[in-house]
Amino acid sequence: MNDSGSNDRPGTIRAASPRLRRPGFLLAMLVGLALTGSLAACRAAAPSTGSTSDVQTQADLYAIGQIEVNWHQAASTKNLDLMMSLWADNATFTTASQTYTGKDQIRTFFTKAAPFQPANDWVSDTPAYKSRVTVNGDKGTLYFQCDYIDVPSKVVKIVVSADQQVARVNGKWVITSAISATPNLGY
Repeated sequence: MNDSGSNDRPGTIRAASPRLRRPGFLLAMLVGLALTGSLAACRAAAPSTGSTSDVQTQADLYAIGQIEVNWHQAASTKNLDLMMSLWADNATFTTASQTYTGKDQIRTFFTKAAPFQPANDWVSDTPAYKSRVTVNGDKGTLYFQCDYIDVPSKVVKIVVSADQQVARVNGKWVITSAISATPNLGY
């Protein structure tokens, strides 16, 4: 008996099991392994439309969500140009039962809106759990709530919601229509 516990002498090869000695078995096994390896290689090299689509959907959801981020940055910094960059040229905005059509009318609304007034030292915030984003091709929806907080007193001055239709226009996601209202706070 050798060190490994077998009766084989060092340097000798054991005889193959009876199954491996059958004619064609070894060849069939080698062909099967080669086929399995080839199929695995082909699958790895082929583009996966499912994952490409998933990545695009995630990128679109992120881009649409950035509209909310930029909305609140624009309102907090009183940056009308940034706010207007979020809107399609022919967008509509309905608030307080009045509809504004096109960027000029929407700009006029925001020029007069309380968050954009120089006397108001407000920051605009949104509860993330109240935001919703959807996408379907080049169209989507975006809903969020705006809490306008007076910085010196730390008091919430206004709470409004924005329910929007968005679209990809010339490669950029913009608001095509929005309705603003006072949300039901559930109290």
